[in-house]
Order: sequence, then structure tokens, then C-alpha cells
Amino acid sequence: MNTPKNKNNPEFQVQKYTTSHKAEWNDFIASAKNATFLFNRNFMEYHSDRFEDFSLMVYKDEKLYAVLPANKKGDTVISHQGLTYGSFVLQEKGKLLAAFEAFKAALEFLYTEGIKTLDIRVIPTFYNTLPADELSYFLFKANATVVKRDALMVIDYENKLRFQKNRREGINKAIRNGLTVQIDDNYEGFWNEILIPNLQKKHRVKPVHTLEEIKLLASRFPQHIKQVSVYKDKKIVAGTTVFLTKTTIHPQYVSGNVDKNTYGSLDLAYDFIINHFKTDKRYFDFNISSEENGKHLNQGLIFWKESCGARTFTADNYVVETAVYKTLDLSLI
Repeated sequence: MNTPKNKNNPEFQVQKYTTSHKAEWNDFIASAKNATFLFNRNFMEYHSDRFEDFSLMVYKDEKLYAVLPANKKGDTVISHQGLTYGSFVLQEKGKLLAAFEAFKAALEFLYTEGIKTLDIRVIPTFYNTLPADELSYFLFKANATVVKRDALMVIDYENKLRFQKNRREGINKAIRNGLTVQIDDNYEGFWNEILIPNLQKKHRVKPVHTLEEIKLLASRFPQHIKQVSVYKDKKIVAGTTVFLTKTTIHPQYVSGNVDKNTYGSLDLAYDFIINHFKTDKRYFDFNISSEENGKHLNQGLIFWKESCGARTFTADNYVVETAVYKTLDLSLI
């Protein structure tokens, strides 16, 4: 392996990811303590044409020790604009003091590459398989600025609360209306008949993933991406595309037709996915309920999610100056 030595700590070497590292990267992600399948290159690279990849690989004594999924925009590296979250990814054996040096080496490498700032969205803690708050501590030591703090509504299955009365009434309404739920591959029906029209009408936006992209990703990750569809008289009336990680169930997309309140279709969909996929999971992530970089809370979303038994986690977005590596020192800890 031909990697440059870091002047301040020759024990660590940093290099940019290239396609020749794909297998090594994916093996590392599969056994990391703070990563999900979104960091697998087969997921990250479905939209590689939209981003200039600037992912980092940090080696300790020539063995891969940490990775940073990231892309470059001007003189900033962002972890990662094409993903919901990012992190400085470590293995279960990764320890605090060595990880600190690895992170410092990554900052030094970025600095020498002309990168002035690192913008990093920390993966929410409930996605981790072990405690993994090292990065938050390193960013604190580096005087990083919190530029965004989102409120996420999450169910903890080990302390699960009951659906409130209004949600149970919605489920019963769906049953009375003859609605049925099934796991299928009807991405086309959900995208074209429900999701795209709803997003266009309500927000004037399109789904982050095109129909072709989500079908591609589902074919690559069949154990992690599932389509759940709700039908009335064999016609799709609601659905959700679910992402499954080691710890968490996350509905990436959820939408229902104009009769969703009359039919109770979304209550039925949520009740199904909350209970059907929970066998080896700890959390159910409803996603963020804050807007404008966390400054505004969507009270309607929060009320609905809390009535399903969800409570609050937070997720932070930091910006750090890469030049700070010069003053980061273990003797100051």
C-alpha cells in the first residue's frame, strides 16, 4: 500500500477512496459499529454522477482503521450530501485515544489537500451497535460549530408505548374499510400513483430517489429495502418504502392518497411495519420532525408520531476547520 505518512503521527496514513478499494471498504462497513448499509459503496455510488467523491480511508500500521464517507464541494468536504447521515466510521475494537489520532490525521490530510472545512452530519446514536460517541467528542475538542440539530421521533422497542386512542381508531377504521397490507415489489404503483403526485402537490418537489433508482437499490439490498403497500379493492391507496438496518426500522418514504384519513390507510401501514419487522430491531425511526435546520418544530408531525409511541432523539450537523489539527493534542485532554 502506497500511502503518504502523516508528519505529526506516522502511525496513521490517510488516502482518498478509489474504486480499487471497494471490497475492502464494504467489508469494513459491514462490521463497523457506527455504520449502516447506506455506507456500502453499492448504495453510495448509485448517484455517483451527482457528487465528487472525497471519501477517506485511515490506516493504522497499514491496516484499515477508520473511514469517512464524503464528497467535495469547493473547498469543503461533506459527509455526505447524498446520504441521510455520515460519520467517522470505526470498528468495534476501535478505542478512544487511537480514534482521536486517526481523526486528527484525517483533518491534516484534508488540510494538505486544500480543504478548509469539514461538514459532517453525525449518524444518530440509535443506529450504532455499540457506544460510538467518539466523533462528537472530537468535534467538541476541535471547536466545531453546530449548524443544525434535528429532532427525530423514535420508538424504543425495549420501552414501547401503546398507540394512543386516535391511532387505534385509525387502524380499526382501515379494517372496517377492508384495507389490506402486503410486502411486495409495487414500487411503480407507489411512486407513480401515490408518492410523486403527493410530493408535487404538497411541496412542489420530487422524491430524492427516482423510481429507477429505488428499484435498483432494492435489487442490490433486498434484505434492507422493502416495499409495503396498502390496498383497497386491489387498488393501491398508500404505501411505505422501508429501510432496515442492524438496529432500526426506518420508513424512508410514506404516503397515502386523498382518502388516507377516511380510510385510516397510514395508521394501518405504520402499525404493520412497526410490528412486522421488529424481531431483531431495537428502534423504529420516524425520521426528523424539525425544519429550517432544526429551528422550527413541525407540531403536527410530532403530535402524530408521539401518538404512535415515539419519543425524541437528536442528530447534529457540525462544521469544523481542518486547520485545527495543528492544535489538537492528546496532552490537552
